[in-house]
This record gives sequence, C-alpha cells and structure tokens, in this order.
Amino acid sequence: MIQLNKWEWQPPSNWLKIKTVDLHTGGEPLRVLYGGLPEVKGNTILEKRRYFRDQLDHIRTGTMFEPRGHADMYGALITEPITKDADFGTFFLHNEGYSTMCGHAIIALTKLVFDTGMIEKSSNEPSLVIDAPPGLIRSKAFIKDGLVEKVSFLNVPSFLLHQDESIYVDGIGEVNFDVAYGGAFYAFVDADKLGLGMEEKDYNQLIDWGRKIKYAVMDKYPITHPFEPDLSFLYGTIFSGKAHNPKHHSRNVCIFAEGEVDRSSTGSGVSARAALHYAKGELALGEEIRIESILGTCMDVMVSETCTYGPHDAVIPQVSGTAALSGKNEFWFDPSDPLKDGFIFR
Repeated sequence: MIQLNKWEWQPPSNWLKIKTVDLHTGGEPLRVLYGGLPEVKGNTILEKRRYFRDQLDHIRTGTMFEPRGHADMYGALITEPITKDADFGTFFLHNEGYSTMCGHAIIALTKLVFDTGMIEKSSNEPSLVIDAPPGLIRSKAFIKDGLVEKVSFLNVPSFLLHQDESIYVDGIGEVNFDVAYGGAFYAFVDADKLGLGMEEKDYNQLIDWGRKIKYAVMDKYPITHPFEPDLSFLYGTIFSGKAHNPKHHSRNVCIFAEGEVDRSSTGSGVSARAALHYAKGELALGEEIRIESILGTCMDVMVSETCTYGPHDAVIPQVSGTAALSGKNEFWFDPSDPLKDGFIFR
C-alpha cells in the first residue's frame, strides 16, 4: 500500500530547482521567484533584468510557459535592494519577455512580504520602498488582525504621450486612441465606440483586436521614454468602457505582451488612465475613481500630486487594491527533459 505521508524523495542534485510563491491580485496571477536562482548580476534593476534576459531566459520560459505555467501566467523575481533605502528589488516576467512596471505585482508583493514574515515592521500601516525597472515604488500595507487587507502604492511619474489620434487597423477599421504612460506605455481605446464587449465571453476577440491595434500603433507612432531606452516600447492595448456596476467609474481590459489578458484592472494601466484623464480635464487632483476588470474586481486610483518628468507634464498616481496568496511551489528542471524550458501555443 502506498504511504504518501512517508514519501521523502528528492530530485537529483544536478536538477535546477526554483522555489516560488503564487498569488493573485483581482484574479491576475503572480508567480514570485524567490529561491534556487543563479546569481542575477547587475548594479541596477534594469541591468539585472537585462542579464536575466540574456543569460537566464530559460527560467522565465520554464516558469511562465506550459507545462508549469500557461499563456497568461505572470511573474516577478525578488532581488536584493539596489538603492540605499529600498527594502528589496524586483522585475517582471510574462509570455513575451519582461515588462517595465506592474501594479498588480506591487500589490501582491506587498501582501507577500508582510503576511509571510519576509519583512517585519512594527506598524499596522507599514511602508515599503521597492526598486523596480521604472524607478522607486513606494507601497503601504493596511493590516488587520495580522494580515494585509489592502495595499496602496505611489507609482512613478505618469503622463499622456499621444492624444486623440486615429489609425486604420485591418479587420477593425478606423480606431481612435490615446497613448499614456503609467510605468509602461499603453494605447487606450473606447470599447463602447467599437461595439466591443468586455466580458469573459469576449476574451478571444479582445485578444485579437488588442494585438492588432498594438502593432498598428507601434508601426506608425514613436513610443519614447524621456530617460530610458529600455522602457521605450508600447506594452499593450487597454480597452475602456462603461462600468457594469453603476457605483464604479468604468471598466478596463488590458491586452498586453503577446496577447495576455489582464484579469485585474491593471495597476500601471489605471495609473496611465489617471494621467490621461487629468490631462484632459476629466479627473481632479485628489479625486479617486474605481475601475473594474474583466472579472468585475476593482482597483482605485487617484492623482496624488503633479510634477514634471522630462518634457512631460506628469502626475503621481496612487493605486489601491487587494491580493491573496494561493500556493507555494518548487519547480524541477530535469536536464534530460526535452521540454524543460517550456512551450507555448500563443
């Protein structure tokens, strides 16, 4: 008879063994890589991200792609802090490569480090300083009965890059859009004007149209970060429209990377929307709005202050949301497995 409670087998010593914790923010997954990793070299987060991309990308594909992940998996890697006052560093992984900023990950990471005791601070509203690809991110946890109930973070300066533009997209027609930055660049499109639904049943059409619009805009419009060439690219398309809950401001569906659908409202996306609405006079300083995801989960965003960022008039968005822990894994990479580095169909 099998005796599972006495099973203590361990993989051979030459297998790569990556330890992760899984969470989700509003339904959007986050797989945090924290153990078993080779040294990730670099003096800045962007240098570390570049080193990981060039030397260790098989770990990204192996943990994000099937059979360990799926086409919509998302990840983050925890590093030692880079700047003097930071608590830790991070960069972000997905099916296409590496993103520049991820608000849902910041919310989940803040939940993770306090709920599991990775970081201990004597306060019911402890703060973190996180080294991330676009710069320092400051987050705050709101703790009740020993657990993080909500997280808020101040994002990097966010701004409107292209306003009220129009482009013809094969298979769709004329599309009106804006491009804004909230740690990553997005093309914003009114789904209602296109007659496009933003529910689970619209999943495949959202992916198809989101990708088509992204590539059409990339082909015709310059996407330039004022300081970092590594951040100068269009990350995705965000469709917005009427909220299903009349108490909410609107609904957001983000199609990013290589056709991934964000299950959450998208932290960097709602940051960019705050910048966009503020620039258009549609959002006041200190006014908070609640934005739904494709699942109906929500994030809150407000313009906490204004600033100048290179040549741009910018805002500092404050984003709030909730996350939950969902599992802990140790993934094994058998050197003889021909599919050890993962595979993907989209």
